[in-house]
Amino acid sequence: MLKAYRTRPYSRVAMKVIGEAKPEICLFGATGTGRDLAGAIATHLPTGLTADTTELDVEPPPSRLLLASRPAFSEKMMATILCKQYRPQMATARAGVFQALPRDTSRHGEIVRVPNPLSEEQIATQVLDFIREQGKVNLEEAEIIVAGGRGLGGPEPFAMLKELADALGGVVGASRAAVDAGWIKHEHQVGQTGCTVRPKLYFAIGISGAVQHLVGMSNSEVIVAINKDPEAPIFQTAHYRIVGDLFKIVPAITAEVKKRRKGGGGR
Repeated sequence: MLKAYRTRPYSRVAMKVIGEAKPEICLFGATGTGRDLAGAIATHLPTGLTADTTELDVEPPPSRLLLASRPAFSEKMMATILCKQYRPQMATARAGVFQALPRDTSRHGEIVRVPNPLSEEQIATQVLDFIREQGKVNLEEAEIIVAGGRGLGGPEPFAMLKELADALGGVVGASRAAVDAGWIKHEHQVGQTGCTVRPKLYFAIGISGAVQHLVGMSNSEVIVAINKDPEAPIFQTAHYRIVGDLFKIVPAITAEVKKRRKGGGGR
């Protein structure tokens, strides 16, 4: 019954566990499944739920208040939301924001078997098949991202960025400005209202470096910024800064990458 995700059986089993364990805090990943499950649980308990958080902290005893923060007011400020009256306190955490702790082999978890309180006859929905969407970009798992912004001037230059991304084995990203202009689909957007990413290599091409964008990519291992404006804010975050005409620089980098790969030089 729980092999494939369905809201009703998953939420009922989770509520049974919460009712028995009585936790102070419940956290979920802000994935498609996590958002659906957390919302269903919070509605039925009932309790408060802070969605898509980017910062989490807990006040010390006796309050143990969960300080769940997320962008608000069109991303112009951060709001910290408290659930003072109800328990458990619940939040979903945006993917790619939080750094994983080092593995501690001295710690061991305990598996607790929980009986399912539902029968199949009590569930109105069935999962018949999964159909995978072809060609969908997955920014959150990409190791290399080549992102473009307003400085590209239109949708056509994204083909140039894709050529570089393909040569590197990466994917194409974009700033909110480029997405809002209709130059590229929202699934490519990096930032507070897009994806938060943590790739090994991030190219910021023609991106000025608004705070909303920096929040989504500043934890990248290596950031290369290309911009004609030497005072662009993105240069404060970048590890490598290239000031110049992106329409000359990007093709030159792409050609060099292809040359080295053809010669067996690797990445």
